Amino acid sequence: MNYQALYRVWRPQQFIDVVGQEHVTKTLQNALLQQKISHAYLFSGPRGTGKTSAAKILAKAVNCERAPIGEPCNECDACRGITDGTIPDVIEIDAASNNGVEEIRDIRDKVKFAPSSVPYKVYIIDEVHMLSIGAFNALLKTLEEPPKHVIFILATTEPHKIPLTIISRCQRFDFRRITSQAIVNRMRLIMDESAISCEEKALQMIARAADGGMRDALSLLDQAISYSNEVVTVEDALTVTGAVSQNFLNTLSKAILDGDTVRGLQSLDELLLAGKDSNRFIEDFIFFYRDMLLYKTAPRLEESLERVLLDDDFKDLAETYTHEQIYELIRVLNKTQQDMRWTNHPRIFLEVAIVNLCQLETATSSGQAQVSIPEIQSLLDKITSLEQEVSNLKQNGVSVAVETQTIQKKARTNRKGFQAPLGKITETLKNATKQELQKVKSNWGAMLNTLVQNQMRSQAALLNEAEPVAASSDSLIIKFKYEIHCQMALDNGKFIETITNSLYQLTGTRYNLLGVPEEQWLTIREDFLNSSHHAESDEEDEEIRQDNPVVLEAIKLFGEELLEVKD
Repeated sequence: MNYQALYRVWRPQQFIDVVGQEHVTKTLQNALLQQKISHAYLFSGPRGTGKTSAAKILAKAVNCERAPIGEPCNECDACRGITDGTIPDVIEIDAASNNGVEEIRDIRDKVKFAPSSVPYKVYIIDEVHMLSIGAFNALLKTLEEPPKHVIFILATTEPHKIPLTIISRCQRFDFRRITSQAIVNRMRLIMDESAISCEEKALQMIARAADGGMRDALSLLDQAISYSNEVVTVEDALTVTGAVSQNFLNTLSKAILDGDTVRGLQSLDELLLAGKDSNRFIEDFIFFYRDMLLYKTAPRLEESLERVLLDDDFKDLAETYTHEQIYELIRVLNKTQQDMRWTNHPRIFLEVAIVNLCQLETATSSGQAQVSIPEIQSLLDKITSLEQEVSNLKQNGVSVAVETQTIQKKARTNRKGFQAPLGKITETLKNATKQELQKVKSNWGAMLNTLVQNQMRSQAALLNEAEPVAASSDSLIIKFKYEIHCQMALDNGKFIETITNSLYQLTGTRYNLLGVPEEQWLTIREDFLNSSHHAESDEEDEEIRQDNPVVLEAIKLFGEELLEVKD
């Protein structure tokens, strides 16, 4: 096979080529120059950050014919032999497929033999956390006191799975995620050396999608080069990485800010029809708002941004959003992402989330306006007339402070939000039965599916976090998690008609819908249960008093007020 992947062709051959790990390479170079080589090393860190490459470079440096040097020469027989794998004294072992006790015992038996071609025998054990407990125990003593001519280099992505007895016998180096800028610089060098044209934004997009791994970045770059024609464009990078373009995220974020539900759902449909994965999209959207929050908090820390590019549209949006809005958006998206993991229809949750986000701010403001503006305007008119009367009465020495306070208190009480119809709810609870509630609950999911299939997503969105809690033969109480959703549902005649008809087709009963926010429902339910209990207790006491002659005689002697009857 003539072609080799980019990450293989451009694999680091010197410490200077290991990108973003200067804290490791400088320490190792100083140790080489001072001839303070340890018998065991542990390289830990995320995938694709240079752990195995650094291990091979270290193996070459200690065995280089020009040692002690800080960098292998890559020209002597030892360096070339280790690079192409022809020297048997440098052994690479994959612990994922050689994780048994027998393989480690074989190493322990052969480790005492001197190297045949180079000064040091080097064992590079990759993914060492995959070894079994027995294999770790077999490695312990050899790892602690190996022969002078042996060096162990252990590499892992999950150091927390390695026993502490192993870690304590090694010099540990933690490899970090490579910054996006460092990855871009390395890819730009490769593209220049390979004489391939690539847009700068495409490189930045690939670097951010690589999530700190150079190998992942070069693999994605390799795919983008194969997909493109002559120049690797941003569209090529988006297609290969599966990411969502920032222009789309800016557009959708603007629709949410404007409360434009139609535009938000249309944008989402376009995205999914283009073949984008819904789980990848919501992850990108969460990081979009995360980066917006960090940019608003610390605009100079550009490197801390994970996914976004600081274009003019993004900066304008960041200035428009408040911190509280971003907190709420991230909370809703994060909950939606968790729900999507446990469903076969993630698109439904995604559409509901978009509707919820678009209606979040507008619903709050419009709901308050519908409830409070007429009442406040009426009160303001009264206050204006009262002020005129006060100015006239003050001339006669009359005080009207109490009346003014009463009006102000009334104005404050009238600013309350949605109030559930307590009388109707109490009457329904008196006649409610478990059979009726079970009948509604058993058809609730089918009703929601019918709404979604009939393209009634807004109605389904309002019921996303609602549930039936009580039902009588002619009434149904629906509990809403948020007060604003309850207000919007009951003020929407089309919503009530749609839900009533849908339930009628499924259950055969035309219910009178009653809505109640969750906080009010808890209070109403508790009060109803307490009042029912007291009524039953009073009836029982009355029966005891009427039937028991001792009680009647006690009432005559001491009076009913001082008497307490205990069964």
